[in-house]
Amino acid sequence: MAMKKFDLEKNKALKLTNSMKLAGGERFGKGAAEAPALDRREQRKLDQAQGLVPFACKLNVEIVEVLKEKAAQHPDGMTGLLTEVIKRGLEGA
Repeated sequence: MAMKKFDLEKNKALKLTNSMKLAGGERFGKGAAEAPALDRREQRKLDQAQGLVPFACKLNVEIVEVLKEKAAQHPDGMTGLLTEVIKRGLEGA
């Protein structure tokens, strides 16, 4: 029994939709070259294993801007920069 043209096109569309779902919904090749990002739970476990604890505080906007600029140059980013600055400050206290 031969399939109708409509049924053939419908099957093609279903296959295409299925393959897009299996590809993870990535659009326009985004993420193809990137390593998969960790979800929050995995990141929290890695941080805890390193002895890191989240610590929130409110800072003046000018200080935050300076920190962002310096963190961009720091090899360990914002966390590494803040760790150094706080340690130096505590040594003098």
